[in-house]
Amino acid sequence: MKKSIRVGAGLGFYGDAWEPVLASIERGGVQYIASDHLAELTLAILQKDVQRDASLGYARDVVPMLLRLWSAMQQRQVRFICNAGGLNPAGAAAAVRAAFAAKGWQARIAVVTGDEVLQTVADLAPAHMFTGASFDTVRERLVFANAYLGARPIVSALQQGADIVITGRVADAALFLAPLVFEFNWNLGDGADPATPADLNRLAQGLAVGHLLECSGQGSGGNFGSQEAWKAIPDLAHIGYPIAEVSEDGTAVITKATGTGGRINFDTVRQQLLYEVHNPNAYVSPDVVLDLSTVQLDDLGQDRVRLSGATGHPRTKQLKVVGGYRDGFKAEVTWGFSWPDAYDKALAAVEMVKSQLADKQVPHEALFIEFPGLNSAHGALAPLPEPQALADLNEVWVRVVLRTQVKAAADGFGRLFPWMGLSGPAYTCGFHGLHNTSELLGIWPALMDRALVEPHTRVEILQT
Repeated sequence: MKKSIRVGAGLGFYGDAWEPVLASIERGGVQYIASDHLAELTLAILQKDVQRDASLGYARDVVPMLLRLWSAMQQRQVRFICNAGGLNPAGAAAAVRAAFAAKGWQARIAVVTGDEVLQTVADLAPAHMFTGASFDTVRERLVFANAYLGARPIVSALQQGADIVITGRVADAALFLAPLVFEFNWNLGDGADPATPADLNRLAQGLAVGHLLECSGQGSGGNFGSQEAWKAIPDLAHIGYPIAEVSEDGTAVITKATGTGGRINFDTVRQQLLYEVHNPNAYVSPDVVLDLSTVQLDDLGQDRVRLSGATGHPRTKQLKVVGGYRDGFKAEVTWGFSWPDAYDKALAAVEMVKSQLADKQVPHEALFIEFPGLNSAHGALAPLPEPQALADLNEVWVRVVLRTQVKAAADGFGRLFPWMGLSGPAYTCGFHGLHNTSELLGIWPALMDRALVEPHTRVEILQT
């Protein structure tokens, strides 16, 4: 009989729901949960935490999540892998360890480090990955830089008996590929034994599995965009996150826990397969380059879709790096107007704001204006209604965002508005966000030779 294992999706972003994860553990027969807490901009959010408290910098939802899941995990011997460490994996592991110790629980917690490359990036000064812009434009403002690690250090942690693995920045799908490499002894080709074409195809299958599971409920019918068809997705309030049942050859069946909402079918799986893919022929990861054009999806019915046929190509010599730099400040205010002439009132109020900015010579680079409910979702792709339809609107809300390099200018932006409550266009519906200055962090994607990163990765086991 062929060996197979079941890997369940955890979170898809920092703050996602973990109740569906518990359902996968209790009713999905999983041996592993892989949880992706780091969306592309999450490191910028965590950097702001670090600026307030150097002991932070990790996705803090990992502690209450594991406190909720551990009893069910321990009972069923389910292992947990996550990148919730963010900018401070050691801090995340220490927080989980302390929370478990307070409960008297025992677990082997692995912490993976080595993705932090701020000093190396400063020395190399890599150009912007997409625009080619010079690193010198951000050199003095760079506050973090992290490389996307692959599956190898996670595999090492599992080999050392870790019950829980906490990493920093790794490629999302690597969280799911790692347990497959560990359980099936797949060859990553990072030692003396180069990966063969068969090895690469298995890794590609594992990467495709990870890509299908990395976005939690989006892989099982959540956020489904097909016109009208989304209405047929059942019981989203109790959605089940996707589960992959994977065989030694990499062939997988995507499914979900019994009794959960959502839908696993050809269309929902296909949508997730193409999500965030720039080049279907070359989906690059640290472990393998995946060619999605050969993937075959077979809808087996009853929330089961077979995945097969992925083609793998050798990994690249470089790793992607995400850097973050200070990029000024923003302040925003939203307020509304009601019928009659709601839209015209909003336009008039915006002109009053512009006049004040000019009169007071407020330094700023941009003033962003949108009308929530009219054009904020799709911008220029969603033309405004005809003039008569605009004139007939019951209410209109307008959002105005100031971008500036001067914090005092952002701090004072909200003071331009309150007086309009009595002296501006009539029927003001109230202001939101009069005092909400926040620092902006820009993202600097770049490439770095993996030989400068991977030798410095470390796996430490903490025992509670």
